Amino acid sequence: MSKLVIKNLHVSVEDKEILKGINLEINSNEVHAIMGPNGTGKSTLANALMGHPNYLITKGEVYLDDLNITKLEVDEKAKAGLFLAMQYPNEVSGVTNSDFMRQALRSKGNNMGVIEFAMMYEKHCEELKMGRDLPHRYLNEGFSGGEKKRNEVLQMKVLKPKIAILDEIDSGLDVDALKIVGTNVSDMVNDGLGCLLITHYQRILEYIKPTHVHVMKNGRIVKEGGIDLIEKIDQEGYEWIKDENN
Repeated sequence: MSKLVIKNLHVSVEDKEILKGINLEINSNEVHAIMGPNGTGKSTLANALMGHPNYLITKGEVYLDDLNITKLEVDEKAKAGLFLAMQYPNEVSGVTNSDFMRQALRSKGNNMGVIEFAMMYEKHCEELKMGRDLPHRYLNEGFSGGEKKRNEVLQMKVLKPKIAILDEIDSGLDVDALKIVGTNVSDMVNDGLGCLLITHYQRILEYIKPTHVHVMKNGRIVKEGGIDLIEKIDQEGYEWIKDENN
């Protein structure tokens, strides 16, 4: 069992405080959905946890199992088992998807043989209904928005992280792609993945069932609950939820 513990996390961007004391614990087999209006700090949380240099942690600590990962570099956090599925994945010309993933596995100490890797990679591509030419295409180059998001999930399936942060993995997906992404992530959660799911929309939660729901406003978590909270937000929006600290 793995656990991500976030203690009193404060984060600033360009000298402006965005997160004002976030506390969360995410265990294996759990899905924590983070919801809230635009501009409340949801993506800031994702980027700060993964170590984006533009997001400065000014106070608080983050632990993955017993390891303090607060000040680790991005690659060190990834090797420890943290993964970020980005809202806007980058295109990398000249690097094929398969080469990128094999190198990522090697960096984690997995020197899987070529044939074994190819069979595993092809299996996951089929599960995500991605083209057979995917291994030979350059990383995200010329991909549609939906293909980029499915490629993020493919990377998760290959790397098998302990905790995954999904930053609006549902944006830009049509109905069919949403189901494919949702069911594949849900299967990984059932196999022991802990998940922090950042979303604006309730529709992804039909496939990735949250065990915990958190609402953010003004850089704080102001409401927590379960499925019933999602249903009320769907009906009434966020106006009824007050930030008592603001």
